[in-house]
Amino acid sequence: MLPIKTDSRKIVPGDTFVALRGISSDGHSYIEKAIEKGATKIIAEEGSYDVSTTIVPDTRKYLEEWLNKHYQEQLGKMTLIGITGTNGKTTSAYLLYQAFNKLGKKASYIGTLGFYKEKKIYDLPNTSPEISDIYEMLIDSYESGCQYVVMEVSSQGLSYGRLNGILFDYAIFTNLTQDHLDFHKTMENYAKAKQQLFYQVKKSGKSFVNIDDEYHSYFEIGNVVTYGFQKSDYQIKGSKMNEFGNTFTVNGLHIRTSLIGKYNIYNALCAVMILDSIGISKEKIEEIMPLLTPPPGRMEILKWKENTIIIDYAHTPDAMENVFRTIQEIPHRKTYVVFGCTGSRDSKKRPIMMQLALTNADFVIVTSDDLHDEDFHHIVLDMLEGNQKSHYHVEQNRYEATKMALEMLKEKDILLVLGKGHEEYILVGKEKIPYNDRKAIEGLLNGMKKETIES
Repeated sequence: MLPIKTDSRKIVPGDTFVALRGISSDGHSYIEKAIEKGATKIIAEEGSYDVSTTIVPDTRKYLEEWLNKHYQEQLGKMTLIGITGTNGKTTSAYLLYQAFNKLGKKASYIGTLGFYKEKKIYDLPNTSPEISDIYEMLIDSYESGCQYVVMEVSSQGLSYGRLNGILFDYAIFTNLTQDHLDFHKTMENYAKAKQQLFYQVKKSGKSFVNIDDEYHSYFEIGNVVTYGFQKSDYQIKGSKMNEFGNTFTVNGLHIRTSLIGKYNIYNALCAVMILDSIGISKEKIEEIMPLLTPPPGRMEILKWKENTIIIDYAHTPDAMENVFRTIQEIPHRKTYVVFGCTGSRDSKKRPIMMQLALTNADFVIVTSDDLHDEDFHHIVLDMLEGNQKSHYHVEQNRYEATKMALEMLKEKDILLVLGKGHEEYILVGKEKIPYNDRKAIEGLLNGMKKETIES
């Protein structure tokens, strides 16, 4: 545990508390709580306290400099890989994390799924947590003997300076599609926020850029390596997709994966490129890739009789399109969709996502996602803006919506349950209501099996 904290709840006796000013809260409001918990030193921008206190002009800058001074040597002994983009970060990072460990190269993962080190250690509040928390996980990884750390890097994390001072050996850009415009306002601002990661790549490092993405030029900084279906350093050739996975060739490597969908070719390639760059033999790469599994809640497939149920985190128009494109490769009769849109976030994507669902599905059940501080019915009104189609139903309760959809399945149908993926709760205001799509579906299916047996 680091002896310096920014969260008063994590203070243990003898710690130093740094009061950071944030968007929704000010650390100065929690100084007294930190002292009650045993903090023996306070770093603040104002005030006088009963313990040793240092007043500085900018507590965030102080923290960055302190962490850099005390831990840069340890960080420099590991290989840090940062992955950014709208979609694909989690899957790409999780595949690479698995690959390292299966090859006997101890690695940790930091991102949307949480903090993993051989197994899941704990959940994280954000894809890119506060800088002191990131350092704590990095030092934990170092002390545990990790040679590699794979990190998802979010645009907001970069904008808030949560990764300032951290230098990466490799950075990967996956893609940029509409998301977080409530925060960034424009796609250009969004691109420039993610661009910061590539300025934090070591001079000896490499930047891997998806040449197929229209925003690729924003990320071509430093020692650039391109990849994609177009002509590039790692050009995908001979790709084939079916319901069992993908195969493709790149730079003489013949890759097989168990992940379905064209977009998962990009994700798998991210792992392949890094493994190739660190000197893993082609034979080992070809051997390891089919053994990798998708992360929880990413195209997670369950079977019910002759039907296919897919749980996916898709919560942007592009991610939804990818899912619909993928299921075209799976022979089926009808497609049903259960999804909602996040509250207090980019409202412009709501009608786009609704039309994508209605255009590609035989029936859509609109339900709740994380509401945050917004009324569910207001979100639905946004989703239905300009809509002329009627093959949908609104059911706010996500459990009931899923139950309704499962009961509609006949033979060789597909049900897509989208938006929540691996998540373990639904956010309503500041309350976290326990809920997980997979657990809910498995419980419902067990009930349906029991009813079938009893009848």
